[in-house]
Amino acid sequence: MVTPADELRCELARAGVRSGDEVIVPSYDVCETAHVVLSVGAEPVFADIDPVTFCLSAASVEGAMTERTAAVVAVHTFGHPADLAALGDVSRRHRVPVLGHGLEAEPTAAIARRRAHAQYLTARLKGVRTPCAQRAAEHGYQKYVVRVPGNGRPDRDAFARALRARGVDCRAPLPTPVHRSAAFRRELWLAETERACDESLELPLAAEMTRRELQRVVSACNALGGLLQPAG
Repeated sequence: MVTPADELRCELARAGVRSGDEVIVPSYDVCETAHVVLSVGAEPVFADIDPVTFCLSAASVEGAMTERTAAVVAVHTFGHPADLAALGDVSRRHRVPVLGHGLEAEPTAAIARRRAHAQYLTARLKGVRTPCAQRAAEHGYQKYVVRVPGNGRPDRDAFARALRARGVDCRAPLPTPVHRSAAFRRELWLAETERACDESLELPLAAEMTRRELQRVVSACNALGGLLQPAG
């Protein structure tokens, strides 16, 4: 069975990435992408994300370019497509390919149902910042990730504990940036990545969820809304 990591490894090989090259990747991601880059002999270079989409920021990618840059891996985060148009402009200026990665092949009906569920939650949740798709982007909502406003990680973690006490399964989707992990530690500050790791919370969203289950999530979250400043 061909895995997403296998597919990315093949894409890097087809792009001509070789030992000693650099490949720009997001740090707001699982470590697998960076490990795949290492597996072909290249060095992962971490760039920051867009605060709305959680995907690579074109401006940060441009700032991370060097003479050794051989490719950019644009991870489609949580089902939101990366901005391949903006990244493509950067890639053409530097003559470096952009490889999209992370969108799952799924039945259309399941995606449509998740989008409908996401619309329901977004219209009703209070006290959190709900996800917002870029114009013309087709968000698949593989994960429904909100931001908990307030004092970063302490408030997010307290909010999560309170939700779990009310029977809502929730978690920090990516609690540690890849560039702060043991295998890839870098002396690097990526402001939006750090903020996303501190504020983000994944709420349950599955195609098979019922309206009653969705309303339970809304009720639990909104009951805690007074603990935090309302979302702007």
